[in-house]
Amino acid sequence: MAGLRNLEVEQLDWYHGDLSRHMAEALLMANAEDGSYLLRSSATRVGEYSLSVKCKDSVKHFQIGWDGKQYQFGMGVFQSLQEFVEHFANQPLIGGESGILTALRHPYSRNVHEPDVYDTVTVHASLGQQDSLLLAPAVAASSSTKTMPIASKEGYLTKQGWNFKSWKTRWFVLKGNEMKYFRARLDTDALRVLDLNTCTGVAPDFTQNKSNCFSLTFPGRTFYMYANTQEEANEWIKLLKWKLEHKGQ
Repeated sequence: MAGLRNLEVEQLDWYHGDLSRHMAEALLMANAEDGSYLLRSSATRVGEYSLSVKCKDSVKHFQIGWDGKQYQFGMGVFQSLQEFVEHFANQPLIGGESGILTALRHPYSRNVHEPDVYDTVTVHASLGQQDSLLLAPAVAASSSTKTMPIASKEGYLTKQGWNFKSWKTRWFVLKGNEMKYFRARLDTDALRVLDLNTCTGVAPDFTQNKSNCFSLTFPGRTFYMYANTQEEANEWIKLLKWKLEHKGQ
């Protein structure tokens, strides 16, 4: 409920405040195991909460209402979040359209300990000389490049065909630097894989006379697709832009 402090939530180690949806996905995908979960303030409903849960190769988000006294989740009502967690530790959540069952197993703390370990940095001087500067003792030297935590998303989008310009609904999976689409959600063979490393832009589109439409631009082709709602379209656009800004890192 807007305007009321929720002391129970504020004291939770796994409450992450105003953490965004996509940062929650990045944290859980990069660092957590299946069944890990965290709570954050809802970005769309003031005074309510969102539960983010690591579920196999994706992160699912669930809305939790609060009226100042009790919590509402779907048709269920809980007197405390402890009661809620205990309930769904034994009775798995259903992950939306995916149908994946996930139990709440591991609360993801906002106070994650970071070890005091640093890598060796090579400094390139103005005269072209290279000096190795050791900032702190490292556990082990490694020449491998570390990739950034990358969030994922999946869901139905309706895309425009290339030859006949007809619109067909496909199941899209965005993971890493690839965006795949399938004829149906349970299909294992993708109809196409889009390499985001070659994508030059993503933006809302108003040229196709379709609501909730956006475009992905590649050399030689622009893909047009639309979501069921504007909120869903905005989520796709925001995450795709984030990936384009960080590709190659």
